[in-house]
Amino acid sequence: MRTAPRTSQTIRRLMGVALAALGPTLAWAADAPVPNKGDTAWMMTSTALVLLMSVPALGLFYGGLVRTKNMLSVLMQVFVGFSLITVLWCVYGYSLAFTEGNAFFGGFSRLFLNGTFDPATGMYSMAATFSKATPMYELVYVAFQATFAAITCCLILGSIVERIKFSGVLLFLVIWFTFSYIPVAHMVWFWAGPDAYTSADKVDAVNATAGYIWQMGALDFAGGTVVHINAGVAGLVGAIVLGKRIGFGKEPMPPHSLTMTMIGASLLWFGWFGFNAGSALEANGSAALAFMNTYLATACAVLSWMFCEWMVKGKPSMLGAASGAVAGLVAITPAAGNVGIPGAFVIGLGVGVVCLWGVTGLKKMIKADDSLDVFGVHALGGIFGALMTGIFNAPSLGGPGQTTDWVKGTTGYPGIWPQLLIQAKAVAIVFIWTAVVAFIAFYIVKLVVGVRVTEEEEREGLDISSHGERAYDM
Repeated sequence: MRTAPRTSQTIRRLMGVALAALGPTLAWAADAPVPNKGDTAWMMTSTALVLLMSVPALGLFYGGLVRTKNMLSVLMQVFVGFSLITVLWCVYGYSLAFTEGNAFFGGFSRLFLNGTFDPATGMYSMAATFSKATPMYELVYVAFQATFAAITCCLILGSIVERIKFSGVLLFLVIWFTFSYIPVAHMVWFWAGPDAYTSADKVDAVNATAGYIWQMGALDFAGGTVVHINAGVAGLVGAIVLGKRIGFGKEPMPPHSLTMTMIGASLLWFGWFGFNAGSALEANGSAALAFMNTYLATACAVLSWMFCEWMVKGKPSMLGAASGAVAGLVAITPAAGNVGIPGAFVIGLGVGVVCLWGVTGLKKMIKADDSLDVFGVHALGGIFGALMTGIFNAPSLGGPGQTTDWVKGTTGYPGIWPQLLIQAKAVAIVFIWTAVVAFIAFYIVKLVVGVRVTEEEEREGLDISSHGERAYDM
């Protein structure tokens, strides 16, 4: 009976020796930061919300705006296009966009997501957030950014629906994704992360590893340049290269289901909280600010578009309200966590007016058949939002400012005119880059597989001629 206490004492002595020997290792393990479970849950939720923005939200929004005979083709283009880019992202897109390389492209260290998980040790690689010692699982970041890449490519399709070959869609997306989306994402968003800034003497060297536009100091919280200007300009180029739809300007081409368009717009609004608030990469105050700004600016844009249309045309329309919502979402995207509540009010109210002019007056000036007004809403709204971000980031206008010293974590603001100039330069770079890439890509597609369906197929409708199915059988 008395041997048990002796055995316990012996075990305790042995454990003490073992723990003393393991002391340095255990201390290292205790000090190593691990992802917060709340942050991880929020980021996986945000990823799912952005997925919902494309499938089904964007598909329904775009599908409702085309004629009945082309509804299914739009759903196919969005559904398959999203899937295609997701696969390419995991093969090489993520590696080229978010690993260290040069100022325009990353490297090849993450091809096929190599290195994100080690089955031998069960260890997962980590990615940086915007806070020191606050990592996230890299696979979560891969998935989150995959949804951004995929929806950006699908946004372009709104400009060229009802007349483009399905094979042409797929080939174009591969080329444009590789040579426009990836480098722009790298230029705007890639940097080493806050933990790399350990001392003042290393700042310049760390900055030099970042993307070109990031080094300029441009602000883009969730994709004004990377997503909306990038896609909107490419869409306009596509509309010009393809030419106008048969009967455009001569035959009525009204949306076949504004009900579906309204449902799609509502789902976009819902999913956009993941898009914008998720871009904080943590469940923190920045995410809360982005969430509220996204909510508020969108509502303001719905009202400003609707009331302007009401004054100009005499009647408020459901199409106008839905378009206003998307315009508000687009404009607040680069600003979401970079401006305060006053900025959200101004951006939302202003973009409704700007984009209404974009899809009416500006569209007539350009004379291109941008079928679903991707340029007028996404490019113009993205430009407006990117420029306003430079202004309303100012603390004097209610903005949070920006981190000016990553070593100490201090914030500041360079001034309205300097920051506005930086924002304008970023807009110009992306505008020109994507226009050139899109033009070349469409002409490659034209030479390889052809870019446009025949007149007979276009008149019949792409649902039957391209897919052998109908959206509706009545």
